[in-house]
Amino acid sequence: MKKILLLLVLGLGVWTISPAQDSTESEAKEVPRKKFTRTTFNSTRVINMQSVEIITPGSMQFMISHHFGYFWNKDLAAPGSGKRFKQNLAHLFGLNAGIAHTYLSFEYAPTKWSNVGIAATGRAVFEGWAKFKILRQQTGERNIPVTVGWFSMANIYTGLEEPGEFSDNRWSFMHQLLIARKLSDRFSVQLMPTLIHFNVVPYGINNSNMVWSIGMAAKYKATAKLNLTMEYARQLNMYENLISKSGTIINYSPNMLAAGVEINTGGHLFQFYVGTTTDASNIDQLARNNSRLKDGQLALGFTINRSLSLKKE
Repeated sequence: MKKILLLLVLGLGVWTISPAQDSTESEAKEVPRKKFTRTTFNSTRVINMQSVEIITPGSMQFMISHHFGYFWNKDLAAPGSGKRFKQNLAHLFGLNAGIAHTYLSFEYAPTKWSNVGIAATGRAVFEGWAKFKILRQQTGERNIPVTVGWFSMANIYTGLEEPGEFSDNRWSFMHQLLIARKLSDRFSVQLMPTLIHFNVVPYGINNSNMVWSIGMAAKYKATAKLNLTMEYARQLNMYENLISKSGTIINYSPNMLAAGVEINTGGHLFQFYVGTTTDASNIDQLARNNSRLKDGQLALGFTINRSLSLKKE
């Protein structure tokens, strides 16, 4: 009788433990795995503005951008005579207009969450920056709906307009928060609140050291190698009735709009675009833009990106 009771107790114990183990194993299997969102954008820049993307660790990116003259310049000749079309044709719709603001940059990724870079923006101006990825859109163990990045840049004019060493008014700085979401495999959007700081500005009732703007960008994946991109930024202050050093009144355009096509060949990324700016630096694009959409002042541009891995195989 004791042997029978012992067998029953052992059997009940095995039966109790087995379902518990099965339940624990099934619960472990049900924990969703972390899945990160990739290629919200295909470049570190959407068009002119920064994207949330950074290059892979141990890689270097070389980028060259050209911003040309206006696609259609109505000031070249009087209307109605046919000379305006001939002059714009002679200028190759901005490509041969004698305006080519060039942007040359080198960017390096010391870690998987940061990039640093330097650039020559033309007219004896140089820039240096750092970009950080703070959050990454993901599902699974943690559900994070957006990717968040931060971009900080210093801009310095090194020309010889003023004697002596670099003075404070040669410096300007930009800080930008990047918030992006990949809504589907084809469509991504981004929000970009921006602050630009000028160390010294001319005296005036409307002048300020701080220039604020808000921007948005989007990418649509048309094919495996072709994307459609757009961006818009609105300057919120420091664009109307400003007083210059000479005492004249200056007005800037508060709107910056661009649209383009992005082609990925594997080794290179080509971007062709048209927008309301001829400037190469974000400082000028977002705080001192002279191009106005209502006047048809649209300029052509293109960018070539090339990334190289510096890691040893």
